Amino acid sequence: MAQLNIAVQLYTVRDLLAKDFIGTLKKVRRVGYAYVELAGYGPYKAGDLKKILDDTGLVPASTHCPVDLLENDVGRALDEAAVLGVKYVVCPYLPEERRRDEQGWRRCAALLNWAGQAARDRGFQLCYHNHSFEFVRLGGRYALDLLFDETDPSLVQAELDTYWVKHGHEEPVDYINRLKGRCPILHLKDMADDDRRSFAAVGEGVLDFGSILAAGQAAGAAWGIVEQDICPGNPIDSIARSLENLRRMGIA
Repeated sequence: MAQLNIAVQLYTVRDLLAKDFIGTLKKVRRVGYAYVELAGYGPYKAGDLKKILDDTGLVPASTHCPVDLLENDVGRALDEAAVLGVKYVVCPYLPEERRRDEQGWRRCAALLNWAGQAARDRGFQLCYHNHSFEFVRLGGRYALDLLFDETDPSLVQAELDTYWVKHGHEEPVDYINRLKGRCPILHLKDMADDDRRSFAAVGEGVLDFGSILAAGQAAGAAWGIVEQDICPGNPIDSIARSLENLRRMGIA
């Protein structure tokens, strides 16, 4: 089975980046990450950010791109992706007003197909990142299934978030298997064993990452991206523990 490349989603350290962008990137590199996923460019333009990343020794694996930008200026979004040198452009979220009913979800699927075609035409791959609101039933299927059923697999692939699948009361392995060949990126995010279903460092919660990682590799995933939306202490410590735990699992 192919080995997963490991990156970290910089949203995890967003508060630190807001205070000291370059210094935080250096800390991310120092704890052992060579690859990052972007969620915005901070105060920088894409070209300036690419130079900062190069100087820091970090390589951007993918970038999150708001759905409004994909809809209204997909050319700009792809120009920025080209400057950054990423392959994957990820739609990270669908605002509530876009998904109030089944027709809204269908319009979202059509938009993703359209943006995915634009991305493919320029050599990129569009992916969709789930939360748990997609696990609402629309007739006999989840909204998440509608999105993937009604988009072209070559145009729209998955960045499957393990925590949010579990939060939606489904099993990540089941969805990885369903999306075999269509899930190049896994968001590696764990859930604490508490009543709030808090976020946890990878390997320190209730998710079975042995099975998740094996399924991901078998399904053809290329990337595992560590993310922890909320960290109880210093986010740098949390992402360091996640990486250490993945190394113990023989992944990183």
